[in-house]
Amino acid sequence: MAIIETLIGPITSIIDKVIPDKEAREKARLELMRLEGTQEMQAIEARLSAIVAEANSNDPWTSRARPSFLYVMYAMLLWSLPMGVLAAFDPATAEGIAVGMNAYLNGLPEPLYALFGTGYLGYTAARQWGKARGTDR
Repeated sequence: MAIIETLIGPITSIIDKVIPDKEAREKARLELMRLEGTQEMQAIEARLSAIVAEANSNDPWTSRARPSFLYVMYAMLLWSLPMGVLAAFDPATAEGIAVGMNAYLNGLPEPLYALFGTGYLGYTAARQWGKARGTDR
């Protein structure tokens, strides 16, 4: 239950920031407290403990996967610079590249995006938990 206790505070602060309506915010907090001891919360804790185990792994492939994903994201963002220059000199080619990239990215299945998002958020939660416990720097 230590993982959940560690996450309740941050989740509550997110609820405070995301839900502007005071009544809806209080309902969300009550639902979070209601879930705290249920089987659903225990299932979430089981999933998070698996993520924590993965984050603490000494396997070099596992430890390199997380930064590699970030490097891919950085490369995609930095790619906009040469695309901007290309668009200034040859707009048709730049548009063709953009249309091709959009077609490719839209062709990826939605569950794949959900998997990446879930994995990244789980990794972030596991890192925060490790830092709170003092096991991660």
